[in-house]
Amino acid sequence: MAQGETARNTQPLVSVVVVNYRGADDTIACLRALAELDYPRLEIVCVDNASPGDDADRIQAAVPAARVVDSDRNLGFAGGCNLGARHATGTVLAFLNNDARPHARWVDAAVDALRADPTVAAVASKVLDLDGERADFVDGGLTWFGMGYKRHADTPLAELPEAEHDVAKDVLFATGSAMFVRASVFAELGGFDDDFFMFYEDVDLGWRLNLRGWRVRYVPTSIAYHRHHGTMSAVDSPDSGRETFLLERNALCALYKNLSDETLASVLPAALALTVRRATARGELDPTQLDLASGVGPPETSPVPVSRGALAGMLAVDAFVERLPSLQRSRAEEQAKRVRTDADLLPLLRKALEPAYPLPRYLAAHDILTEVFGIEKTFGTRRTICVVTGDTLTKRMAGPAIRAWNIAAVLAAEHDVRLVSVNPVVDPPPAPFTVTAASRRDLAHHIAWADIVVLQGHVLELAPSLKREYAHKIVVCDVYDPMHLELLEQGKDAADDRREADLAGVTRVLDAQLERGDFFLCASERQRHFWLGHLTALGRLSPQLYDADPTTRSLLAVVPFGLSPEPPRRTGPGLRSTLGLSAGDRVVLWAGGVYSWFDPLTLVRAFGTLKESRPDARLVFLGMKHPNPEVGEMDIAARTRRLADDLELTGKHVFFNEQWVPYDERQNWLLDADCGVTTHYEHVETMFAFRTRVLDYLWAGLPIVTTDGDAFADLVRDERLGVVVPAEDPQALAEALERCLYDTEFAQACRERMVSVAERFTWPHVLRPLVEFCRDPRPAADRLPGADHLAPAPRPGRVELVRRDLDLVRSYLADGGPTELARRAVGRVRKIARQGLRRG
Repeated sequence: MAQGETARNTQPLVSVVVVNYRGADDTIACLRALAELDYPRLEIVCVDNASPGDDADRIQAAVPAARVVDSDRNLGFAGGCNLGARHATGTVLAFLNNDARPHARWVDAAVDALRADPTVAAVASKVLDLDGERADFVDGGLTWFGMGYKRHADTPLAELPEAEHDVAKDVLFATGSAMFVRASVFAELGGFDDDFFMFYEDVDLGWRLNLRGWRVRYVPTSIAYHRHHGTMSAVDSPDSGRETFLLERNALCALYKNLSDETLASVLPAALALTVRRATARGELDPTQLDLASGVGPPETSPVPVSRGALAGMLAVDAFVERLPSLQRSRAEEQAKRVRTDADLLPLLRKALEPAYPLPRYLAAHDILTEVFGIEKTFGTRRTICVVTGDTLTKRMAGPAIRAWNIAAVLAAEHDVRLVSVNPVVDPPPAPFTVTAASRRDLAHHIAWADIVVLQGHVLELAPSLKREYAHKIVVCDVYDPMHLELLEQGKDAADDRREADLAGVTRVLDAQLERGDFFLCASERQRHFWLGHLTALGRLSPQLYDADPTTRSLLAVVPFGLSPEPPRRTGPGLRSTLGLSAGDRVVLWAGGVYSWFDPLTLVRAFGTLKESRPDARLVFLGMKHPNPEVGEMDIAARTRRLADDLELTGKHVFFNEQWVPYDERQNWLLDADCGVTTHYEHVETMFAFRTRVLDYLWAGLPIVTTDGDAFADLVRDERLGVVVPAEDPQALAEALERCLYDTEFAQACRERMVSVAERFTWPHVLRPLVEFCRDPRPAADRLPGADHLAPAPRPGRVELVRRDLDLVRSYLADGGPTELARRAVGRVRKIARQGLRRG
C-alpha cells in the first residue's frame, strides 16, 4: 500500500451534514466549499427538509459528490441533522449551517483534537462572521433559567483578549452552526432532541454529553465563517415571535431534562415565573390593568392587544406543559445515566446568574426570584460520595476501616459523605459525616444516592447494581491491599484444593474491580507497577485510555496509608500501666495484629538473645484479637505465644495484649514505647506490602526496626529512620533493637528526621489525588458511553483476501508440507462452524 494511501486510511472518515430549507444558493456554495477541502476522507450529506420547489434537484446537480437526502417533511434543524446522521457512514459527524463556510483546516484541526484526547466527544469550532473580524461563537454560556448563549457574540476580535477566543478550553456546548461529534457517542445519546426543532438543540446535546462524563472542547484552529441568522432570515421575520417562542420553550425543556432533582425543585418554579415576567416586560403590558386594588371603575371587556413577543412567552410555557409527558421520559433517561453533578458543570455555565435581558421590570423580577428561591445557593450543591468498607467501624478499628474512615473525613470537607460498612458491627466514635451499617439490600440504596462510590475489598461483589443499573456511576477502587498475595501466605494451612479455589476466588474479585473502576488507589510506587501490570493484562490499558493519559496517573494513583496531621497527645493510660511495666523498662512495640505473612517468631528469638545483655528490654504485642469478628486468629499467633512460653519470656520480657486497642487510644500506647518493630518473611506479599503500623511509629517518633524487602524498608533506609535487617536473622535483629533502644544519640537523630517525613504522610497530604479526582470526577476514558474507534482498519477486499490466503498456503507448505496445510484447513473449518453456531 502506498504511503499516501496508508495515511489516508489512518484518518477517520468525517461525514459533514448540512441541512437545507429554501436556501439552495447558500447550500450549494457551502457544499462546494466543503468539496474543495484537502481532508482525505470526507463524506458530504445534505438533507433537504421538504423545501418547496426544486432545491434538492438543484443541489444534487450542482454538487454531484454530495449525498442528498430528501425528507418528506420539515424536521427542523434538529431532526434534519439526525436524518443526515442516519445516512452518514463516518466515525466523526460534522454539522455545518448552510450559510457557513469552512476554513481550509476546519476538519483537520477538529480531527486532531478528537484523536489527541479520547475523552473529548465533541469539538466546538471557532465561528467568525463572514469577514473573519467578529466573533460568532468563541465560548458558550448558560443562564440558570436554561437559555444558552454565545459569549462575546458580534464582538470584534481585536477587542477580545486572546485568552477568550484563541485558547482551547472545555465548554458546555458547541454551536450547531459548526461542530464535530464522535458518531458512536452521538448515536449513544440519540442525537439531537427532535422535539426542539430549532434552537438550543446544540445546548441540550452538549449539556447531556457533559453530564455523562464526556468533554466538549473548543478548538480555536477549527474555524468556520457564518452569516448569523442567515438561515432563519430566509423563513422568518424578527417580529413574528416564532423564534422567541422556540427559544423560550426549548430553554424550559433543556432545563427540565438536565438539571438534577434537587436543583430543579428550586429552579423550575422561578424559571417559569421569570418566563412570564420576560413576556410581559417584552410586550410592555401593564401589570395592574386587571388589579382591582389599582382602582374600581366600569368593567372593561374589550380585548387587550398583546404583542407577538409577549404572546410567544405565554405560549412557550403552554407548550412546555403540553410536552411534559414526553419530557418526563427523556428526563428519566438523562438522570439515570448522568455521572456529573450540576455543581461540576457550574464553571462551564460561565455566568449562570446573568439576567440576559436589559428590561427594567424583567431585571427587578430576576433579582427577586434569584433571592427568594435561593438560586445562587442551589447551583453550589455539594457532591454525594459513598465510601464502603467491609471492615468493622468501632472504636477498635483495623487498617481497612481506619483508611476508609480517613478517606471519608477528608472528603467530607467538600462533599456530602456517607461511610457505610457491610459488616454488621458498627458502633463508631463521633464523626462529621454519616456512618452506618448496610445489608446487601440496603447497600443499593446508598449507591443510588451517591454520585461517586469509593469501595474496598470484596464490596463490589455485594453491590451487583454497580455492574448493571448503576454501571454508569463513577467508582473509585481502593486496592491498597493486594488480598490475593496475602492469601498465598494466609492460606498455607488449608487443604490444597481449597487453597487454590480461595485464591482463584479472591483474584476474580480483584479482576472485577479492575475491570469496573474509573479510578484506582494503591499504596506505593511498587504497588503501582504491580497493579499497572494487572490492568494491562485485563485489557484496561487500551490505546484509548493511554492516549487520554500516557502516564496513567489519572487512572491509577499512589495514595499511601496516612497518619493524623496532629501530633499524638496522651489522653489516658498506655501500655506501661496496663501491662504493669516500669518507667525504666525499654519497650519495643509491635503495633498491630499478628498475621501469617509476618515473622514474629524471629523477633521473639531475638528477644531471647537481647534479654541476656539487656534485662530491662520488653517486647509488647499491641493487639492479638482482631476487632473484626470475621477475622479469626491465625496459626502464627498461637505459635508466637508457644515460642515465648518455651523461651520463658512471656510475662517477663514478652507481653501479649489480648484485646485490640481502641483507635483513638493507640497514641497512649505508642507514647509509652521507645522503639517500633515489624518483621516479615521474604516473599511476594512482602515485596508489595505496605505495613501501616510503621506509620504509627513515624507519627509517634519511634525509631523503626524493620525487615528488608518492602516499601517501608526502603523509606527507613533512605531517610535514616532506624535500622533495616535481613529476613529471619535473630542476631542482626537483636543488635538493631539494642541500637534503637540504648544508643540515645542514634535514636534522637532518627526522631528528628521523622518530623519532616511524617508531614508527607498526613491524611490530607496523601489523599490529594483522590480529593482532586472527586473535584472533577469522570468515567475512565475507556468506560465513556458510546466510545468507539475513530479510524478502524478498512475491510480487506476480495482480491486482498485471496492474496492473503495464498500467502498462508505457501507458508504452511513450507513449514510442514501437505500435512500441516490439511491440519490448518480443518482448524479453519471448525472455527467458521463455531462462529456460525454462536451467531445462530
